Amino acid sequence: MIDLRNKPTIYGEKVLLRPFLIENDFPYIEECLQDPEVITLTGSTPGYNKKEVWEWYDTRNDQEDRLDLAIVDKSTNTFVGEVVANLYDKANHSMNFRIMIGPRGRNRGLGSEATKLMVSYLFENTNLNQLTLSVFAFNPRAKTVYEKVGFFVDSIDRNELEYEGEWIDSINMKLTRELWQK
Repeated sequence: MIDLRNKPTIYGEKVLLRPFLIENDFPYIEECLQDPEVITLTGSTPGYNKKEVWEWYDTRNDQEDRLDLAIVDKSTNTFVGEVVANLYDKANHSMNFRIMIGPRGRNRGLGSEATKLMVSYLFENTNLNQLTLSVFAFNPRAKTVYEKVGFFVDSIDRNELEYEGEWIDSINMKLTRELWQK
């Protein structure tokens, strides 16, 4: 098993990754969850239960088997998204990686830096063998970020999501410790 009880604060040039501060972060979390681009790129549907979402984020800092961190834009000290390592796979000693960037954090390299910081933290502070992720084919911007960090395409799940009458593939990517260290 992996122990992720310690919720670090990770400092980058542009972003700060830190545990959630629900009282401060929640209005920005809601902004992200209501953003059409976030809804589309995550394959979500509009609408959510405010109480359930509050309770979900309010428990993130207590989780021992996953790491959920807020992404804060250092220039404005504002929540702009989240970065997550979850779904520990004991057989492969790996975890799933995901990131969400809301409208306040796009097109400035914040997601790229947050991805690099989180991946580095995980490989430097755990003994994970690999990280995995899935990205929809209509999100080439995210795929490019992942490739720059070292993720490679492992497989493709065809027709994973129906979006506006079209079927979209899900691209499964992987980054091994060995490749990350190169």
